[in-house]
Amino acid sequence: MNRYDRQEKFNHIGRAGQSRINTKTVGIIGMGALGTHTASTLVRAGVKRLIIIDRDYVELSNLQRQTLFVERDAVESLPKVIAAKKQLEQIDSEVMITAHIDHCDAAALHDYFASCDLLIDGTDNFEVRQTINDFSYKTTIPWIYGACVEATYAACAFIPGVTPCFNCALGSLPVMNRTCDTVGIIEPAVSLAASFQSVYAMKILTGIPFDAKLIYGDVWNNDHTTLKFGRTKKPDCVTCGVHPTFPYLADTQQETMLCGRNTVQFRRVTDNAAELERFLSDRDMNYQKTPYFIRFQFNEKPMMWFPGGRLLIHDIKSINEAKTVFHQLFG
Repeated sequence: MNRYDRQEKFNHIGRAGQSRINTKTVGIIGMGALGTHTASTLVRAGVKRLIIIDRDYVELSNLQRQTLFVERDAVESLPKVIAAKKQLEQIDSEVMITAHIDHCDAAALHDYFASCDLLIDGTDNFEVRQTINDFSYKTTIPWIYGACVEATYAACAFIPGVTPCFNCALGSLPVMNRTCDTVGIIEPAVSLAASFQSVYAMKILTGIPFDAKLIYGDVWNNDHTTLKFGRTKKPDCVTCGVHPTFPYLADTQQETMLCGRNTVQFRRVTDNAAELERFLSDRDMNYQKTPYFIRFQFNEKPMMWFPGGRLLIHDIKSINEAKTVFHQLFG
């Protein structure tokens, strides 16, 4: 039986729509709660290729809502994209999945996602979303925003040349300045946000015209709202206005405080694993090496280095504190 038989019978997709989906490449930025849900849906829907990126590794606290991971992934501290790729290939062995263990910045977007037909936001970071937004409108690749915390959810499609951008719509977006690390989250809120993202994705991938709306609600209180945002476009917008400058694509910040994690990320420390191992050995510092990272401690601060040069310093309360520890170690 045809794998997509039931989807093709849905009259809004049909065989023609399914044929379009089967040719598409989708990029998912962030392989956490939203990213794992939408990745599973789109692989099952039949996309040709999926490009995924995430800078983090699996922890036990992820399993409550990040649906592609199992306990063993957390025990082994597998990078999220590696664990996700393994599970997705068991859903469909023919889908092409490219996984990047990396921080998503402007350079990563240009290097990894320029060939995509669609981008999906699976992040929890405002600055990264701004960078995705700039990249989307500069390259004319549509993107789909998603967010969830506590019992609330939100989703919206941003289509260059059709809709105002994320910057223009900010005044209409629900305020989500809390994080799941501080106030928690329930899985049904994730499912709803990811479901609306996936519906928007299927409409875009099949080329079906639709009226993009901002969707948000509270699953616990059974509240749901949709809003049109077409009139929010600003002529002087730095991303989609008359003279766009795309300022977030010029971001050169080297240190980032990871949301709710007491962790600071340094970019481009060294891209040479052997050099780092010699450095640690010369100082009699124990370390654990896996195919995906090198883990060690300094001044009771756990650290993880990833190929490409990223370094995470855990149990840190500020970027300034992290810089102090970093310079004490590396000079």
